[in-house]
Amino acid sequence: MDKYTSDLHLGHKNIIKMSRTGFTSIEEMDDYIIKQWNEHVDADDDVWICGDFSYRAELGADHYLKQMKGRKHLIIGNHDTMWMQNCKLEKYFESVSHMEILKRDKKTFTLCHYPLMEWTGSRYAKHSLEGSTWLIHGHIHASRTNDAYKYILDKLPCALNCTVDVNDYRPVSFEELLKNNDRFYGRTDIDWPSVDSR
Repeated sequence: MDKYTSDLHLGHKNIIKMSRTGFTSIEEMDDYIIKQWNEHVDADDDVWICGDFSYRAELGADHYLKQMKGRKHLIIGNHDTMWMQNCKLEKYFESVSHMEILKRDKKTFTLCHYPLMEWTGSRYAKHSLEGSTWLIHGHIHASRTNDAYKYILDKLPCALNCTVDVNDYRPVSFEELLKNNDRFYGRTDIDWPSVDSR
């Protein structure tokens, strides 16, 4: 099964101050993300990481990657270039790229770290589980105050944010991603849970 995630920021101490205030330490955050990953990923799952796996971590990316189940694919984000230089990518990743286009049944998925205004087939996209074309991205975390959030809310219902901050700190299936984004963008009446509800 394909699962999607992004912006884990493993080892990034400042992210706790900036947006993940429910965690008391980087060790707590890292442990929780890895635990969530391994509880929800099977060995034969393909996990698409849409960027920012780790940032300024005291421990190398290998420390995290060797603990995490599944077949991993990396879509490179703006915070990945430094740790990638010191990691044997071929040991941990099935693929590494800046963008991927996946065809699954009647659906087409464009995977990129950054939210895009247009992607393959986006002009004809419909917000539908039966078919269509979708963008799966990260980068904006769970911010509702930046321009991208408002633009996606108003104009791009087929752009799905796969950041851990929106998806219970774990990789999720397409169906879970759709439900979590509906909640994040206020497209349903489900209350969005805070980090403290974990």
